[in-house]
Amino acid sequence: MPVRAMLAGFAATCILSGFWSSAASAEAAQAVSGQAVSAADAPVLIRAGRLIADPRQGASGPASILVEGGRIKAVLPAGAPAPAGARVIDLSGATVLPGLIDSHVHLTGDPDDAFWQQAVDTSEYQSLVGAKNALLTVKAGFTTVRDLGSSKLSAFALRDAIARGHVPGPRIIASGPAISIIGGHGDVSGFRPDIVTALGEENVCTGPVECAARVREASRRGADVIKITATGGVLSQQARGLGMHFTSPEMASIVDTARALGLKVAAHAHGDDGIRGAAEAGVTTIEHGTYSSPQTLAVMKAKGTWMVPTLMALQGLEDRVGKDVYTPPVEKKARDTLEMWGKQVQASLKSGVRIAFGTDAGVFEHGRNAGEFALMVEKGGMTQRAALVSATTGAAEMLGLSDEIGTIAPGKSADIIAVSGDPLTDPRSLEAMRFVMASGRIMALD
Repeated sequence: MPVRAMLAGFAATCILSGFWSSAASAEAAQAVSGQAVSAADAPVLIRAGRLIADPRQGASGPASILVEGGRIKAVLPAGAPAPAGARVIDLSGATVLPGLIDSHVHLTGDPDDAFWQQAVDTSEYQSLVGAKNALLTVKAGFTTVRDLGSSKLSAFALRDAIARGHVPGPRIIASGPAISIIGGHGDVSGFRPDIVTALGEENVCTGPVECAARVREASRRGADVIKITATGGVLSQQARGLGMHFTSPEMASIVDTARALGLKVAAHAHGDDGIRGAAEAGVTTIEHGTYSSPQTLAVMKAKGTWMVPTLMALQGLEDRVGKDVYTPPVEKKARDTLEMWGKQVQASLKSGVRIAFGTDAGVFEHGRNAGEFALMVEKGGMTQRAALVSATTGAAEMLGLSDEIGTIAPGKSADIIAVSGDPLTDPRSLEAMRFVMASGRIMALD
């Protein structure tokens, strides 16, 4: 079947199933079917009852936002006249703010996938799962995500299809498969040797030279960011704990090679020794940071390393422990990790380590990403305003995209959302979207 026909069929399925709002359905179908004029090109005037243009500066009163060609053209007074031909969106009863950023997702997988499914599911199938989850994610208000782990090409295919307007979803910054040690978290395990060989993603390395090669290969495939697994992982099938995996020279080689290619490095790291080693090597972010000590956090602070706590991942674990979802080794690690829920956020705040919002969606159900806000407040001790900053201007700075996203300002991408409550004080208000626009395309309208 031709690709365009497949995509049109996917669009029709989404429309019939109610995934897309009626406002977005015709626009998305138009883009998928290849018609010349896309919805992002038509002018839109948004009437905001309350505007949070920059969460660091709080809220202002009513305003109008003019969007043209997928970008914010102007922020105007509330009563500004609509340009000729513009569509007017009345959000006078809502709070309008920048689209949210999730710095850690896995769009091409679902939380209840059994570990053996990697031996069955094709990359093509995973890309279609990713399309489903991308739609759930953007409708939840997340207009930019960093996908930190997929099969070799699935996340890149999804990223490019969304960027070209073929399927709806958020802007994606993708790593592809995480670089791992042989047999480590990120490598295939739990199968007989010939199956492991067949399923390998060519992402493992030993020694600085080979690890540098893996970075260059990821760059050649189209990686926007390099992901490494600096320690063991909770959901990998080994019962060897969560300690440091790569040697310090290996991690230094990965970071130096990535930096030379203009790429940042995100390090999955639970154990304190691996967190410290990754920070010393110069990674941009520590993902999870579960057992980080004050001494390690001091290194992170000195190096300017960001913490991405992914507290919703532990919500996903809590929802599943004791229910025969996990194998015995994973069950044990999950229970141990839950004892640390939120402590890295508390310690990071005390140490002055900057926090970027990230959830690890895929360990829990996609579309629940905004649940991270309440956990950051209730378990991590953050203020809701600080949590919101971490998902807008903070994450944009971490990604190096502050000129493009994170605030509502002329010239920036038209990534705009609206909610009924006060997102500066109520974390739960962000769990129900009234309006979502991503790159000028309306994805949800209540």
